[in-house]
Amino acid sequence: MQREQVIVVKLGTSVLTGGTDKLDKAHMVELVRQCCELKKQGHHVILVSSGAVAAGREQLLKLCGRSLIDKQMLAAIGQGQLIHIWQSLFALYGVNVGQMLLTRADVDDRERYLNARDTLNALLNYDVVPIINENDAVATNEIKVGDNDNLSALVAILANANKLLLLTDQEGLFTSDPRTNADATLIGEVTHINDELRQLAGGSGTNLGTGGMATKLQAADIARRAGVEVIIAKGAGKNVILKCISDELPGTRFLKLTAPKDGRKKWLLAGPKSTGQIVIDTGAISALQNKGASLLAKGVTNTFGRFERGDLIDLIDNKNQVIARGLTRFSSTEVNKIKGAHSSQIGQLLDYDSGAEVLHRDDMVLL
Repeated sequence: MQREQVIVVKLGTSVLTGGTDKLDKAHMVELVRQCCELKKQGHHVILVSSGAVAAGREQLLKLCGRSLIDKQMLAAIGQGQLIHIWQSLFALYGVNVGQMLLTRADVDDRERYLNARDTLNALLNYDVVPIINENDAVATNEIKVGDNDNLSALVAILANANKLLLLTDQEGLFTSDPRTNADATLIGEVTHINDELRQLAGGSGTNLGTGGMATKLQAADIARRAGVEVIIAKGAGKNVILKCISDELPGTRFLKLTAPKDGRKKWLLAGPKSTGQIVIDTGAISALQNKGASLLAKGVTNTFGRFERGDLIDLIDNKNQVIARGLTRFSSTEVNKIKGAHSSQIGQLLDYDSGAEVLHRDDMVLL
């Protein structure tokens, strides 16, 4: 038997509805069967389930618009129905489920992030399958994770997962859009995500969901930096979940990178949106990447955005490529006063001494 793994399975709306406007309960039973088979093999399974809006639309039995407030209303109707269906289907196999609704704010705040992590781990320890969705009924554009692809990546980091399965209506990532180009070929394995690969990711294949291949690529990039292997595969494929942990690996596999061991740094990968950017020179980039150094004022050339001490910011090069992210020890106003200066000059330039590092290596994660 394979080594015990924590496996996050993200199910998009198109997978759960089969491309229709109603939940495909027969296919949901099949997906549950595979998840329960994984549990029999000794693995832990977490479901990140879309479909609340679709379930609500099915329950409402009348036409409804597609504005944010309409979707929030439909999610409020459908979320209870969706979790009831999952609960009933898993009960057929004697498996309990537990619901967790998350928003971006639950990940941004360090204490709430840890609370969510503890709840998730407790569910797994008691052999319960967590069913997770974004809290669409109350989430606004400012606090939404944005789609369940990115949410699943954050959940994979929360759970310290081994694998993230992004199940969709496509077989994986192709060299071009297979819907318009018959010569498109499936990319079996990805070791590096670059701009060329991002350009290959098209839009959403259906108007039922919110996530296209571009968001799946974003999610894969986030998760693999935290040491999670990511697989994009077709959710309608026979035994697709079981094949994703076997030698018959379907779809596109994204190889994991070496994960930061520090839990705080994993939170930086998962969590808050950056509030600004600091531009650094080639010498600083080399020191960060090759010497494990902190960022000093001398390596700073410019800033973008307004940020305060303790805010999360991105470090970028002069071509706007993100090098690292972390918690700044100076505000944007202060950084602009000390940029390019030697550490010994900081006290004189600011009329007070707040230390030598703009970003300390303990508060930073390299990208």
